Formats: sequence, C-alpha cells, structure tokens
Amino acid sequence: MTVTPSQMIPLRTNAPDFSLPDVASGKMVSLSDLKSDKATVVMFICNHCPFVKHVRKELVALAKEYASQGIRFIAINSNDVEQYPEDAPLHMKTIAKEWGFSFPYLYDETQRVAKAYRAACTPDFFVFDQNLECVYRGQFDDSRPNNNLPVTGKDLKFALDCLLKGAPIPEAQKPSIGCNIKWKA
Repeated sequence: MTVTPSQMIPLRTNAPDFSLPDVASGKMVSLSDLKSDKATVVMFICNHCPFVKHVRKELVALAKEYASQGIRFIAINSNDVEQYPEDAPLHMKTIAKEWGFSFPYLYDETQRVAKAYRAACTPDFFVFDQNLECVYRGQFDDSRPNNNLPVTGKDLKFALDCLLKGAPIPEAQKPSIGCNIKWKA
C-alpha cells in the first residue's frame, strides 16, 4: 500500500463526462444520467483499501442523508483487477449489497475516467455544483486508520452544507489521503 494524497484539481474544473457499467444493475450509465440539479459527489473508492474500509460505514450513512436533500453520490472503482482481484465487479456488487450502497458503484475498467478526473487515491472525493463545476475536492475528514480520530465526514459535510445554503465553500481544502489507485502496467 502506497499512501497517496489527492491531486487537488483546480476548483471550477468541469466534471468530465463518462459512461460506465453499474455493477448492481449491469447497465451502462453516464454522468449526465446520474447528475443532480443541486450537487453531485463523484468518489473513487474500491473494496480492499483500508482507508476506504475505515470510512465506509459513515460514507454510506452520509450519502443516504444527503440524497434526501437532492445530492447525488456516484462511486467509481478504477483499480486494476488483475493485480487486485478483490476489486473485480463481482466483488464490487457483493460489497454494494452488503453495505447497502444507495448510490451506483461503477467500474472503470480502462481507467480513463480516473485519469480524466486526475484521481490519485482511494477514497478521492470531488463535489460538483448544479453546473458540474468542481467546488470541493479533498478529504472526507481528518480520521485515518489507526489515528484514533472518529469518522465523521465533517469536511465533506461542510462543503455540501455550504452548497445547499448557497454559501461559499472555502477554497482552503485538505487533500484526501489513501491508497494509490492501482494503475495498469
């Protein structure tokens, strides 16, 4: 495991469109199909990463809470499944069901979507406004495996709350920290 920070794309970057298979339904879905008129959270996660496992319970709860306010969450797994077979679509489907994902869990086999978003780690969070412009990119919160801080999602929640209130989101944002995306050779 290589601990890697987010690349912190420039704020106001437009969300790259994509079309990827949803492991639960088996259907191809696009960003334009899934986006919200309020805000869309695109997050790069996977099954095996200890950083993702560390926040998963609170992430699932947060996504359910904010979905009721019109915010859409989209999870994407871009890892090389030849190197990490536990991240394969069949296992993604199992994890999504086991953890009650209320959001689509998409498989980026070619890794083009991760590259277009400049995703670097799992988890890596990007929040886009109603115009699909990036208003937040960074960490879930300050908690990490073994640092004994509670998992709260406070950083992501704060950005979403600001967006819902029409308040500016501070530009000083902390990068996410996690396992590097497992790129194909």
